[in-house]
Amino acid sequence: MRDRLTWLAYFMLAYYAYLQAGIGPIMPFLATEVPMSYTVRSFHLSAFAIGMIVAGSSGDCVAHRLGRWRVFWAGAWGMAAGAVLLMVVRQPLLTIAACFIMGLLGSYLLVMIQATLAQHHGDNRAIPLTESNVASASAALFAPVLVSQFEALAVGWRMAMLVGIVLLAGCWLAGRKEHIPEAQMAAPSSEQRSGRLPPIFWLYWLIVLLGVSLEWCTIFWGATFLEEVLKLSRVDAAASMTVFFLSLVVGRALGSVLTRRLPTLTLLTAAALLAAGGFPMLWLARTPVVALVGLLLLGIGVANLFPLTLAAATATVPEHANLASARISLGSGVAILVTPQILGTLADQIGIQQAFLIAGVLCLGIIAIVFAAQRFRISSAPAAAG
Repeated sequence: MRDRLTWLAYFMLAYYAYLQAGIGPIMPFLATEVPMSYTVRSFHLSAFAIGMIVAGSSGDCVAHRLGRWRVFWAGAWGMAAGAVLLMVVRQPLLTIAACFIMGLLGSYLLVMIQATLAQHHGDNRAIPLTESNVASASAALFAPVLVSQFEALAVGWRMAMLVGIVLLAGCWLAGRKEHIPEAQMAAPSSEQRSGRLPPIFWLYWLIVLLGVSLEWCTIFWGATFLEEVLKLSRVDAAASMTVFFLSLVVGRALGSVLTRRLPTLTLLTAAALLAAGGFPMLWLARTPVVALVGLLLLGIGVANLFPLTLAAATATVPEHANLASARISLGSGVAILVTPQILGTLADQIGIQQAFLIAGVLCLGIIAIVFAAQRFRISSAPAAAG
């Protein structure tokens, strides 16, 4: 049931995703104002990811101490404050710090959204979790569009960031009085806080790690890849990334329907195979049309890796939604921190096209771990298999 709380969570996740997705497309334009190497550009996303890791490590404890409502709204407005800082400063160290603030406080909001939806909808959690990611992908779709269009109109990329803050203000006015329920169980034990969750949870966690790595390598470096390899203009390259975000919307909308009919691991396998098929088209393309088709297929495959795995992972520990959501956010943060940074550093050494091959390796890794999760599930619970 999509009640007021569910809709609030959807819109707030859209707000988070929009600002998060905007970091990649603005980098080429920010780099013209503040000259930066590929490595320094990637530090911005790394700073955001470190914030996610901190939030993922402590989100369950912070929510237990302060309550979900306070963490929810403080995280939302704190992310907006980081975005404002990013818009006004002119030194790389400060722009990187702004991204850290966005990642840290925004990810507390993310943890609360995921935990609230998982608990609020119980056994039907897969439906709102996939639907909420349709909302997030839809919002993220507008980030490269607005960045490129505002730049083309000589308004500047900062106006695109302001759009996200306006969205937050609307959500605050409409939903600030909405009750956000606390966790139904007592705070997790010290053993659980140390990360001793069921083995199957950690297999799902690995899928999140690789899936988010693949998604964010594409989001952060996709425009640069199209500009450098296919020789598109900077504005056209940023605008072309709309194809990837559109494919995320289409893929997640399709996934939200298929979750009612097919097992999660079946869908994960299909998604991983589709992404693996789209990547070579993008990587080997010599014309924009072929590259965009590959980008489309890659995006549709990537689209459902996170929401489906999130639903499966939280289902393994339904009584500890805060803990599971926090650990999933931790995995996302690690992925965003490590992989795009490696890709950026390699790009400085061997070029963006050769470095982008990392995305293909990630596709193969996801396929392998999905099959491992399937085998583990069959061996540990034969009666429930299938």
